[in-house]
Amino acid sequence: MSRIEVFAPDGAPEIRAGDDLVEMVVPLVELADGDIVVVTSKVISKAEGRVRTGTRDDALAEETVRVVARRGETRIVRTRHGLTMAAAGIDASNVAAGSIVLLPLDPDASARGLRTGLRHRTGRNVAVIVTDTAGRAWREGQTDIAIGAAGLLVSEDLAGRVDGYGNLLEVTLPAVADELAGAAELAQGKLGGRPFAVVRGRADLVLPPEVTGPGARALVRADGADLFGYGAREAVVRALRGDPADRLPFGAPAPAADLAAAITSAIGLVASRSGPDGGELVVTRPAGLKRPLAALAFAHGWEVLETDSASDVRLRPARP
Repeated sequence: MSRIEVFAPDGAPEIRAGDDLVEMVVPLVELADGDIVVVTSKVISKAEGRVRTGTRDDALAEETVRVVARRGETRIVRTRHGLTMAAAGIDASNVAAGSIVLLPLDPDASARGLRTGLRHRTGRNVAVIVTDTAGRAWREGQTDIAIGAAGLLVSEDLAGRVDGYGNLLEVTLPAVADELAGAAELAQGKLGGRPFAVVRGRADLVLPPEVTGPGARALVRADGADLFGYGAREAVVRALRGDPADRLPFGAPAPAADLAAAITSAIGLVASRSGPDGGELVVTRPAGLKRPLAALAFAHGWEVLETDSASDVRLRPARP
């Protein structure tokens, strides 16, 4: 029988800048080797002095690397941590009126510090997860995810294994740190005043004391590797604008056949292979359609080449 337990103790005091979270956790729960201690990012931020007066809009620009999508007042942005979140994870709940809480500067480092402190204080080898709440594309509601971790296998790579029917698993990578974060939130609750939780029963995921592990940063897909680097409206606008600084979120250049098919589907023109190695495309007589052609090329990671021909446009994969 497989079994896990999740418990979130009552009695946590209000956290203020400079507080020692280790001293807060230890009296609340008796830890065992292999436990996973889950802490909300809000109490980490409070202890690290990441609370300030003002509104989300006041701090949003400095916490944002790129605006991914916007709808009215809502901004979905990519943060310096690589996270894609509404309002950069800036929160105005469970804090004094007129104040906001920013995400920790380095949640993985915060998790490492807490893990080390708990080891020294209790002698127990535990893992630590720092969590925050996030929405999901195509899904209503929110769930907690891991934004920081230490001493934990944050994912289980099952690729190459065989299931009970003999099928080879090719792309199977459960994000166990996120699953644990969601489980812990069920015990903590949003309004329960229980920012700490312990998950027991997955000691197999806890690394030896001297091993830090990859951290939750390992769960962040690299910029440009995501299929959804921009929202639908933003992708159209940025492709038409064609600013080279916007290329990365569109990803690596698409195969020539994909771009040729898109050109035919979208604007009814035919692109033919060209160049000494067939690595370019040429579109003949795109009169009046050069701008949408350039946008299609940009969105697929290609660029328009300068040409002396008044009737042809040449395209090639964009160079870094």
